[in-house]
Amino acid sequence: MKKLSSLKWGWIGALAGAVGGYWYWKEIGCVTGTCPLKSQWQTMVPYGALLGYFGGGLLQDIGLKKPK
Repeated sequence: MKKLSSLKWGWIGALAGAVGGYWYWKEIGCVTGTCPLKSQWQTMVPYGALLGYFGGGLLQDIGLKKPK
């Protein structure tokens, strides 16, 4: 099991993704309301946070790899 400090980049990415999801909904979102993901901020923020969490964890894994 990973320590909380090792998940730091995942949580930073989740926060950035949540902000990005809200910004995407506010600036680009679906005007007509027929788009199930983009029409409400309540769906865009969690999806953005989830993508940001995985992206932050991926960046951490790439940064921790040491060349042979």
